[in-house]
Amino acid sequence: MITWIATWVALVVLYLSPVVLPDQWQYYVYSPASAGLWMLSMVGGPPLVCVLNRRWIRHGVWTAGAGGSRT
Repeated sequence: MITWIATWVALVVLYLSPVVLPDQWQYYVYSPASAGLWMLSMVGGPPLVCVLNRRWIRHGVWTAGAGGSRT
């Protein structure tokens, strides 16, 4: 659940970060295509993150590469 919420928070922060850009850039950043891709990432991003991190979510074990130590 925490992974799901963290992914949504990261996507919302990324979506709101162009607010500090000049006004003429915001049209390109917030175009219909980019807004649509952002909406798709809000639906598909959290399940993808959970699938990719399923071992860590299930067991609390994170392996760093092939020969990494378990922490």
